Amino acid sequence: MPNNRTKTLALLTLAGVLALAGCAKKAAKVTPPPPPAPAPIAPTATLAANPSVVQQGQTSTLTWQTSNATDVTIASVGELTSSGSRSVTPTASTTYTLVAKGPGGTSQASASITVNTPVASVAPSPTDEELFSKNVKDVFFDYDKYSIRSDELPTVQTDEAFLVHHPNVKVLVEGHCDDRGSEEYNIALGASRSESVKQSLVREGIPADRIRTVSYGKEKPFCHEENEQCWQQNRVGHFAFDH
Repeated sequence: MPNNRTKTLALLTLAGVLALAGCAKKAAKVTPPPPPAPAPIAPTATLAANPSVVQQGQTSTLTWQTSNATDVTIASVGELTSSGSRSVTPTASTTYTLVAKGPGGTSQASASITVNTPVASVAPSPTDEELFSKNVKDVFFDYDKYSIRSDELPTVQTDEAFLVHHPNVKVLVEGHCDDRGSEEYNIALGASRSESVKQSLVREGIPADRIRTVSYGKEKPFCHEENEQCWQQNRVGHFAFDH
């Protein structure tokens, strides 16, 4: 019968064989989970207006640039490409806001355009002399006469009304004649005509010291043709602004 030593040796041999057999087995592989998908990148957006200040009716250009966006809009302009430019003509100061949307979210950019409204120019008030030239009319006379005709009385009344409302205005009444008759005679006739106009104004209430008179006779005609129509233009009490 085998002794104890032989038994012990056999057991040790068996244990070694079993250990070697266990080491020969392959370890099971563990598969790691897949990495998480990367988060979508947020959109970016820029918007500029050039020029940013315009006069009413002028044009400005909007220029934009976006990235990572699938939908780009400006409310008052409409849908846009990812980048570009667009001319606009705002009627009043306006702020344009661009909205860029994409899988990663939303981004906004704004640009303002200031619209200056032209200031209405105020015409300067006319001077007394300008009003005088526009409103005061000459008085015409019949041939070889210096009395004021009935059809000329409304003109005298209109002239008087202007002078009443413009008390700082002084006038010079020039007596003129046509070229028929001697120079001396026409100087006297012209003086009578200018004085007749002055007295008519004085009777209407215009102070006499606001009215000077002078006679040019036939020296300074307004018309140089030899016919009645032309002569009538020269038979006149002409008003001039007296500085």
